[in-house]
Amino acid sequence: MKLNHGLHLAYCTNIHRGEDWRETFDALKNHTLAVRGRVCPNQPYAIGLRLSNQAAQELSVPATLREFQQWLEHNQCYVFTINGFPFGRFHGGRVKERVYLPDWTSPERLAYTNLLFELLARLVPPGIEGSVSTLPGSFKEFITGPEQEKAIRDHLWRCVEHIAKLSEDTGRKLHLGLEPEPLGWFETSAETIRFFESLRAEHPDDPRLNEHLGVNYDTCHLAVEFEEPEDAIAALQKNGIKISKLHLSSALKVRPTARVRQALAAFADDIYLHQVVVRTGGGKRLVYRDLAPALAARAAFENPEATEWRIHFHIPLHSPRTDWYEPTADHVLGVLDLLKGNPKLCTHLEMETYTWEVLPPELKNRSVVDQLAAEYEWTLARLAERGLTMRG
Repeated sequence: MKLNHGLHLAYCTNIHRGEDWRETFDALKNHTLAVRGRVCPNQPYAIGLRLSNQAAQELSVPATLREFQQWLEHNQCYVFTINGFPFGRFHGGRVKERVYLPDWTSPERLAYTNLLFELLARLVPPGIEGSVSTLPGSFKEFITGPEQEKAIRDHLWRCVEHIAKLSEDTGRKLHLGLEPEPLGWFETSAETIRFFESLRAEHPDDPRLNEHLGVNYDTCHLAVEFEEPEDAIAALQKNGIKISKLHLSSALKVRPTARVRQALAAFADDIYLHQVVVRTGGGKRLVYRDLAPALAARAAFENPEATEWRIHFHIPLHSPRTDWYEPTADHVLGVLDLLKGNPKLCTHLEMETYTWEVLPPELKNRSVVDQLAAEYEWTLARLAERGLTMRG
């Protein structure tokens, strides 16, 4: 939906199953329109679209694309952003580290992302920027040599060239957002800055880099890394890195007592990676690739200095603090405070709680439409408090 200061807010449709276009379109008809009726029935409604590679290929058929464009117009909906992180299956079976495949070492990832931009250039309305979010190059464990690092940079640069040409040809301002996350090839703001420095060293003084490549800043991911929003965003801005999109999402933070570790077992699903970052009193970090290994690792909780765990598990934005965990909503609010001070920081806001199917029962006691409406209610209230929307 359209907010103040040219901002746009949507929820990411990766919460719904949709591996081919028919399934994706059905989810939009059955769920997205129902949410729209609850939160924005009388104004243009923004969609944060998730397209798998298969769905994108099928949507690119001219007749299919025309049908979707007509559906958007008929329902007063518009697309301004696409989630291009998951290439293939994202629900109903083991995803884990396979969500990174194919990564940016592969020409398949380049072709898929280029196709998403070709579709977006046809979907985004005039006068509105278009963004696609993608993985941070690869998964750290997958990269074993400099030739892979070079392939990541080369493929991303070819994508930047493609986006620049599309932007010029269509008159749309388009940009790609790399999404740092725990154990991604770059996961912290400092690692992200070093990656951009490497790209700039290979393409010095080329304005296309700053204009068409930036960061998809996920508040869950950076909170798990124990970063503070004012520090992380200031560092990115100081280094001239565009904030392409803001993903609004909360993670879990806990004190690792025996009772808490027992309760956390309900979050250790077999579908998604739930990286765990442990902070010790001495300022050191331990990082575990998933929640189950962290729960099994004695060093993660027997270390007397292990004061806090942050867990990469996207929980609903409206989730309250409980007697054993706290959502990282403070990071979300810190980012919104920065947006209040500078609404030009980023115009794309997207709520992303794709974990709905694997939430423990106490967090999944309503329908997906009810949950999404509650996330809108929470988010719109926080935005209204900061003068970013008239909705209250």
